[in-house]
Amino acid sequence: MLKVIAAAVAALSLAVSASAFAQAQSRLGAKDWETFTDTRINVVKAALQLTPDQEKYWPAIEKAIRARAEHRRTRIENAAQAMADKGDGGLLEALRDRNPVDAMHRRADALAQRSSDLKNLADAWQPLYQTLKPEQKRRMAFLGIAVLRAVGNAVEQRRWQAEENEEE
Repeated sequence: MLKVIAAAVAALSLAVSASAFAQAQSRLGAKDWETFTDTRINVVKAALQLTPDQEKYWPAIEKAIRARAEHRRTRIENAAQAMADKGDGGLLEALRDRNPVDAMHRRADALAQRSSDLKNLADAWQPLYQTLKPEQKRRMAFLGIAVLRAVGNAVEQRRWQAEENEEE
């Protein structure tokens, strides 16, 4: 049991770190995003070790995870495209020409989408979570903590890289 959890956490940590690094270096392709999403789904499902009765709740969760991942990919691609459209003027040029009201509207729209996606994910998880045994709930909590730690490490790594790039 512990080996399954450890393997799942290791796989997810590698996937999160690899994804964060790849994003910092270049844009991921649609196939890369799909592979990353598949890995995340498989890790969570393997860690939970669902019973046959619980399996019936899984398709809604997987659908919500995939929709959330697709919306995130779209937001990142749109942001990357917006930066590319700004041209070679650099960050100062982009900031000087930025319309703060438009930026607030875009940010509000992105937050609304993220909020909706998270609500849909929570709604999808609710029926399954009510059927989870205590050990499954512990594995789910442990996996959540491991993911948060991996994401935090990836964010910190990106900050270091950004600082190193500024010094060059």
